[in-house]
Amino acid sequence: MFKAARPFFLIVETPLHAGCGSDLGVVDLPIQREKHTGIPKVEASGLKGCLREAFEGLSETPNGSLPEPLVQEFPALKEKSKLKEAINLAFGPEEGELYAGALGFTDARLLLFPVRSMRGVFGWVSCPAVISKFLHELRMAGIKNSLQVPPAYTVPRGCGLMVNSEHLILEEYTLAVKEDTACTCLADWLAGKLFPGSGYDYWFAKMKKDLVILADDDFRDFVNLSTEVITRTKIDPKTGTVQEGALFTEEYLPQESVLYSLALASPVFNTNKGVFARDEERAVLTFWQKGLPEFLQLGGNATIGKGIVRLKVLEED
Repeated sequence: MFKAARPFFLIVETPLHAGCGSDLGVVDLPIQREKHTGIPKVEASGLKGCLREAFEGLSETPNGSLPEPLVQEFPALKEKSKLKEAINLAFGPEEGELYAGALGFTDARLLLFPVRSMRGVFGWVSCPAVISKFLHELRMAGIKNSLQVPPAYTVPRGCGLMVNSEHLILEEYTLAVKEDTACTCLADWLAGKLFPGSGYDYWFAKMKKDLVILADDDFRDFVNLSTEVITRTKIDPKTGTVQEGALFTEEYLPQESVLYSLALASPVFNTNKGVFARDEERAVLTFWQKGLPEFLQLGGNATIGKGIVRLKVLEED
């Protein structure tokens, strides 16, 4: 059973296609969605596979090029055999079913969705149902804070999306909104967690003022109708024209979307504990966090630059 958890964010840097196969709907290749809400998600299995691939890449780097925080915490990992052993203990062995991995992950849920705005270019939207679930999962992970769920149709103080004192326009929809203290606190908190450091000054300031809390139904409609749908084709090299039957559409979660997941850790399921012999589940989470890359490729179409996400682990205040 999992005994420790750590939330982390996935900030979408390039459009993300976590596909669910072909479909009979309008889009040939749609993205993964929750069945009961229709809100986009990324299956935990795909997320775990990409993270494992990133860690296995560490074992292929020259000696001495491991992340410094990882080496400081686990000096034994300088030996490649120890690093490979730790990866297998954390993520599970690649071959056979000798034992389960000590690391698990929840599905990556959508927290903030970018929508085109008449003022301010775009804003992030969310809704009470999504925020409530997010805060609940933070409590499950032992993260304490004083955040409250903002009511629908609220914005932070000084919102940069307003076209007048009471209205903003998202896509072609005019919405009446009002400033709210809970929404302001949430926007400030998210800005500090998602965009820390001087390299993100613009995004830090934008997050603090360009968050909109919609009604649950409105949010569902936006995440269903405002994703990116791209038409792709294949050219026959012999004729220079479109190859028959090669025209198709793909759906993408737009860049600037923000998702979150929980990394879960259990005691090591093997008699040989390796570098995780002391305080096993905490050591496993520390190994994952210290070795985590800043950027990860997730989902399909990597060769055309899709699916690059930035990872940010949520620390306790």
